Amino acid sequence: MKRLALAIIILFTGLAAYAQSRNPLEDLETVYQDDNVTFRKIDDHTWVGSGNIMSSETMYIIEGKKKAVLIDAGTSIPDLDKIVAKITDKPLTLILTHVHPDHAGAVGCFDEVWINEADTVYVPDYMPDYKGTVRYLENGQLIKLGGRTLETYFTPGHTPGSTTFLEKGTDIGYSGDSFGNGNLLVFCDLRTLIKTCEDSCEYFKKNGYRKFYCGHFFGVNFENLERIQLIKEIAEDALEGKVDGEPTEGFSNMDRVIIRDGFRLNYNEASLAKERSASN
Repeated sequence: MKRLALAIIILFTGLAAYAQSRNPLEDLETVYQDDNVTFRKIDDHTWVGSGNIMSSETMYIIEGKKKAVLIDAGTSIPDLDKIVAKITDKPLTLILTHVHPDHAGAVGCFDEVWINEADTVYVPDYMPDYKGTVRYLENGQLIKLGGRTLETYFTPGHTPGSTTFLEKGTDIGYSGDSFGNGNLLVFCDLRTLIKTCEDSCEYFKKNGYRKFYCGHFFGVNFENLERIQLIKEIAEDALEGKVDGEPTEGFSNMDRVIIRDGFRLNYNEASLAKERSASN
């Protein structure tokens, strides 16, 4: 699992290119900043937090009239609970898009965390000393904040428990690393990823969701339906043997990458071979 943490660092180093030019996030009002994280205001009741360790690992504070949620907990942010309390005074719940070290790093600051149960495989390594209560999200669960409601929508592929949070009544979602931030590591089998893309596109179109804040956000790299469709097509071509990835190193057990239209899909060649064999 330590190799995974290193892999994530290496993987998202490439995403820093987004921030080397003028970063649109810099136009947003900064409401808190220290050596570990910067929080900026998207609107009067929504904030984006950018960590400084794993390529702007990103958190979001969503505030309603009665409650608030923090989506993800960065990598290493001491006193994250106290920082968030300076931004919103509403009772806060921590919810995770997935349990990787750059999204669950500061869970220890909170007495309770909600995760997709399918990601419990990561808990012993990335939440080993967590003393709080771990609760499990349900697919379709509504998180009511007072005037704002988030819907839990499971999007496995990057991890078994990857989850997207959809804001009802808007065209916006918060997808973590589900769709890769431009560079997707696939820890599930490709069939799972393909089904997620198929189901997600159908559901998002039907319900009007078009723009997704991702897990390593630089102000320009929103996820969208076109990206999800592209991921589906790449995964299908790989599974059917129509395309083979190029050799790559440094991404945990990912040893192949397919690059198409500027997007990178990383996978394990041996795992794909087993999938292909099982389908014959």
